[in-house]
Amino acid sequence: MASPIEDYALIGDLHTAALVGRDGSVDWMCLPRFDSPACFAALLADSDAGHWLLAPTGASTATRRRYRGDTLVLETEWDTDGGTVRVVDFMPLRGEAADVVRIVEGVTGTVTMGTRLRLRFDYGSITPWVRHGEREHAAVAGPDAAWLHADIALEHHDRTLTGQFTVSAGDRVAFVLTHQLSHLPRPEPVHPHHALAATEQFWQDWIGRCAYDGPYADAVRRSLILLKALTYAPTGGILAAATTSLPEQIGGGRNWDYRYCWLRDATFTLQALLGTGYVAEAKAWRQWLLRAAAGDPADLQIMYGLDGTRRLTESILDWLPGYENSSPVRVGNAAAEQFQLDVWGEVLDGLHLAREAGIAATDAGWDLQRALLDYLEGNWREPDNGLWEVRGPRRHFVHSKVMAWAGLDRAVTAVERHGLDGPVDRWRATREQIHAEVCAQGFDPDRNTFTQFYGSDGLDAALLLIPRVGFLPYDDSRVVGTVEAVQKQLSTDGFLLRYQPQHDDNVDGLPGTEGAFLACTFWLADALHGIGRTGEARQLFERLLGLRNDVGMLAEEYDPVHRRHLGNTPQAFSLVGLVNTARQLSGTSTRTSASPDEQHTTPSATGDSNAN
Repeated sequence: MASPIEDYALIGDLHTAALVGRDGSVDWMCLPRFDSPACFAALLADSDAGHWLLAPTGASTATRRRYRGDTLVLETEWDTDGGTVRVVDFMPLRGEAADVVRIVEGVTGTVTMGTRLRLRFDYGSITPWVRHGEREHAAVAGPDAAWLHADIALEHHDRTLTGQFTVSAGDRVAFVLTHQLSHLPRPEPVHPHHALAATEQFWQDWIGRCAYDGPYADAVRRSLILLKALTYAPTGGILAAATTSLPEQIGGGRNWDYRYCWLRDATFTLQALLGTGYVAEAKAWRQWLLRAAAGDPADLQIMYGLDGTRRLTESILDWLPGYENSSPVRVGNAAAEQFQLDVWGEVLDGLHLAREAGIAATDAGWDLQRALLDYLEGNWREPDNGLWEVRGPRRHFVHSKVMAWAGLDRAVTAVERHGLDGPVDRWRATREQIHAEVCAQGFDPDRNTFTQFYGSDGLDAALLLIPRVGFLPYDDSRVVGTVEAVQKQLSTDGFLLRYQPQHDDNVDGLPGTEGAFLACTFWLADALHGIGRTGEARQLFERLLGLRNDVGMLAEEYDPVHRRHLGNTPQAFSLVGLVNTARQLSGTSTRTSASPDEQHTTPSATGDSNAN
């Protein structure tokens, strides 16, 4: 059985990542990229699907662990009867090939250690042929090849490498696992101790650029490091999470592949990066966004591969039982083919934010945005699948219409404030049409709240973004009523559900339920702050901070009954939510559009996604 989701820590090299459990086992890693087939897939099955254990013999959960300062170098320690031992895990920045380095350090006394490396390519389905020498062992199968360099002798049995050794205080025993495509020359392994120093230096230099120094600095810095670790360095794309098919309900079927880049995350991610001083990363993400969105605006997808790949065909890996028997295990994501109207607005909002931050617009970039606006003008009245990717009937989702409004609003601002060329009178008129329709058909005056979709009985946490994007000011009675209704109806132990699936004849078309969605709960903290309930917002935020595991990671969701993480991990949306809410509550949020006075005097004033 895999460990609880919250028991995992992340290491990575900005091309891929691995999850290391508190028991010293690497249970998940895809090579050579985040979205490649896994060579360690015990996370979704058991050790037969591939893992790498390195721990004291007979031990289970580590005594303590931490990242080494502000880095992605993981230290795990066990106190045993014989002494204390430390395992240092990291992935050096990608050079010739991908490397995973594990160094055992004796701290006190003498400890007997054991290791077991079971490589299983293609999500556990392929057992490689293993050749072994005195200190180097090679595994090859199809397109994949890997080499393990070890400071100790290992035994080979049943295509598994095992070893036992002792370490005393001051001893160091290193292991380096190197992966390369099998048709390429064998790469030179990194020197483990030199690579450790270089990896530490990289992360220290990177986090040293962080501009946030508010009261939540430790949490913000750790979240930024994890967010950076989810970046695919060759393209600047930031994936939603490092895993696939971790369940939103244990034993349920709401299991999705999140190893892709979602367009709607763009604005939130840009806010977090720009607001903490990471302009280079923001520019790279913006360039990825422009490349991904290029082409026919009618073909805009909600998500793309790390390199902008469009075809993300969904399939089921039926040989894997799933995390805690939560099946099916999916790779690819069929939601990429859905029509989600809000995405056009999200892209335009993200590019607006970049302009406001001083990232210069280009002629090609503005031409693309003009094409997106043309499509939005002609299609904003269409029903869609909504931002939560429901697999039920298309509806007139209120959030989707609000984001259509935001897209037109940002276009008006581009002309009026930045001098770009466009039919501003037409865009302004369409913006007002959308605004009027949403207020007439998406608001329930009897309950004093906006609804999930036109005529819906249900609510949606995304309604909390209505003031955040500037559609209405926070002091509008309809906004206050919506915040209060969402908090009351969607709250579970104070944390927020995205929506209630059983409402409106099973709105999302899927069986089962899910946990509290952490990004939405950060939105609630922002909304409470916006309507003047700052003390309550701060209390909620600090409760959210308490949900992080011992090394600062947050998954997609949380189960407040069983007090455990749910969904894919680490989740970029959750990490970005933490950073942005910390900035809001610290008073360091950078407003990129209307001033507070403007937002409180005109309902359709240009707003940005950080308006408070």
